[in-house]
Amino acid sequence: MLAYKDISHWRRQIFSRLLTIVVVLGTILAVPSMALSFKEGLYPLIFADFVALVWIVAIWRLQRIPYTIRVLNFLAVMYLIGIALMLSVGPVSLIFLLALPVMASVLLGTIPAVLAIALGSATILVLGVGGYAKLYVTGLPDHELVPSLMVTFNFFCVGILITIPCDALLRRLSTSIDNLHQIAASLERRTDDLQKVNAELRLHATAVARLNDMVLIAQVAAAPGAGQPIIFVNYAFVRRTGYARDEVLGHGLRVLHGRDTDPAEVARITAAIQRVEPATTEILNYTRSGEPFWAEMELVPFADEGGVHTHLVMVGRDITERKKSASAIHRLAFYDVLTGLPNRRLLMDRLEEMVAQAHAGSGFSAVMFVDLDHFKFINDARGHATGDAVLRAAAEGLEQLVREDDTIARLGGDEFVVLLASLGHDTDSAMRAALRVAEKVRNVLGHGFRVEGHTYTSSASIGVSLLLPKPGQTAQDLLREADTAMYRAKAEGRNNVVFFEARMQADVERRLTLERDLGMALANGELAMHIQVQVDIAGQRTGAEMLMRWKRADGSMVPPDVFIPVAEASGLIIPLGQWALRQACLAWMALARTGNAMPLSVNVSPSQFRQPDFVERVREVLHETGAPAAQLIFEVTEGLLIEDLDKTIARMHELAAMGIRFSIDDFGTGYSNLGYLRRMPLYELKIDQSFIRDTPADSNSAALVQSILAMAGHLGLRVVAEGVETVEQAEFLAAHGSPQMQGYLFGQPIPLPRLLEALEDCRVV
Repeated sequence: MLAYKDISHWRRQIFSRLLTIVVVLGTILAVPSMALSFKEGLYPLIFADFVALVWIVAIWRLQRIPYTIRVLNFLAVMYLIGIALMLSVGPVSLIFLLALPVMASVLLGTIPAVLAIALGSATILVLGVGGYAKLYVTGLPDHELVPSLMVTFNFFCVGILITIPCDALLRRLSTSIDNLHQIAASLERRTDDLQKVNAELRLHATAVARLNDMVLIAQVAAAPGAGQPIIFVNYAFVRRTGYARDEVLGHGLRVLHGRDTDPAEVARITAAIQRVEPATTEILNYTRSGEPFWAEMELVPFADEGGVHTHLVMVGRDITERKKSASAIHRLAFYDVLTGLPNRRLLMDRLEEMVAQAHAGSGFSAVMFVDLDHFKFINDARGHATGDAVLRAAAEGLEQLVREDDTIARLGGDEFVVLLASLGHDTDSAMRAALRVAEKVRNVLGHGFRVEGHTYTSSASIGVSLLLPKPGQTAQDLLREADTAMYRAKAEGRNNVVFFEARMQADVERRLTLERDLGMALANGELAMHIQVQVDIAGQRTGAEMLMRWKRADGSMVPPDVFIPVAEASGLIIPLGQWALRQACLAWMALARTGNAMPLSVNVSPSQFRQPDFVERVREVLHETGAPAAQLIFEVTEGLLIEDLDKTIARMHELAAMGIRFSIDDFGTGYSNLGYLRRMPLYELKIDQSFIRDTPADSNSAALVQSILAMAGHLGLRVVAEGVETVEQAEFLAAHGSPQMQGYLFGQPIPLPRLLEALEDCRVV
């Protein structure tokens, strides 16, 4: 405790100042007093004054002596002076004895004061009764006892009356000082707490102000239905919105809303605020300059200690880029990059919906397959950039012909599909309606398109398949029928409209013949596995793909794109796939024996993959051949993900646990939802050769390839670009992600013996 907070300190201060005053006054008054006493012959008084002055000066100078001793000496001086004055001057000197208890009370306390009163009273009584001091009272006889008693009694009473208030005053002062000590200590503690709270608040305020997320605080008005004026915004809010603080403070929460802000979402958030519930939203806001931006906002209500809703805190972050990325991924997954039309995946989804509606009795619909005649001539003559411009113009023309409920999709190349919904409830009216639309399509495409100052015309071969409400008709059937009718239109001279009819079954018969021959091809040894190497940007072999080839007994070759679809549709793909897997394992063992082991990719069809015993069959082949599972890459198409997605992914993980790696073949053709990629144990993406073919000349294809490479890089996936045939394509790929490459530029698919010979001779394959 500090000295000035103690009553004893003040007593010392008073005593110190009192001594100083007494020394000064005593010195000033002692000289004339001694002179006067000397003149009157009062030598004892002179001696007493001198001794008292010296004594007082000694007390004043010797400050190292304890306080109580110094005070007692001071009181003793006063006492002796009082006695000396009583003996020499008379009763007037009683004032010195009266000062004794007062000084004792002020300087020492109650008990010394009482003792001083008692001592003074006793001294007066003894001196008066003994006749040493003349004490008298007016009106009383002149003798020693009665006046002495009366003077002593009055001295005692006056002393008590003076001493008690002084003591009470000092006690109250001491109590007040103690109370002040407690108040000061409490204030000090509270000040410290307040400073800590203020420091914490400043820290929080600074942190909130400097957050990268936008923070906004609004005050909730007490009146029902009143607005919520903004009382705080941080720097991030100011930076993103362009509003200065003064421009938004006092305004409502809708200051950022604009013409395209979703009113339903605003109403939902308003209702949550009224219910005093937290809410989260993704909403379109606008900056001060009118620029729209998406924000993810979290609103949290705050209440005071009484539970009254007082404030609303809103924390937001700009998700514009995330929205753009999501939109871009969605468009990449469901829309054609070149024309912006729905792709095959979205087409199949809508076609399946249309089939379901037809089976529910909604009426007839139709599928129209449109192929531009001789479109290849435009690409060959003018380049792919011009061809792409023509395709975009064709897509715009087709979009203007159909109704809102209809769908136009681009499957790839120059192939378009139109879904015509609600064409009536009888066959004739449906056919007439579909024919009218088909003729409009032929007319629009036949009038030509203006591209860079030139007009390009292209007729269209159109196949139409009616969606009849009959059991067993599927979306794939309809699309296949429309495709068949389109090829019949081409066969009949192009620029024609053909409806699928039963007489086209002859084509199906021929297909069945091909299916039968394919079933015998494996037993007759007509099928073989060829190998096409994959290289890195330095031209070093990094792997190879096993490709199935069919050479008939007459020496003619059946292209894979002809017999593979037949095998898929007939179920032959399952034994063919099992045979191909075994051949891949044997090929790896042969390469390993020559010191040229490399990972081998083998195609696995969706039908083969979905076989209940597929995993066990893979395990058996690996055990029989001795090939390591880690050296095999199963190439699966995006169509594998259309059905039984959870079961498919679970089976992929089971195979991955064995060491098998997976590659998505022909990636980018539009079947898969990109959101599934993170769920699958993928090792590799293979960019479809249709995208590589137009790269780098076609900016859209180049952009798509770059997007796939960037996405694969973020996902940590290996990339193989198929169909690399030119140096320009290879250089473009090397400059944008450096994927593995596969194509005629580096080698054609060849039988395994030829590959082994080439490797042995170190020849370029």
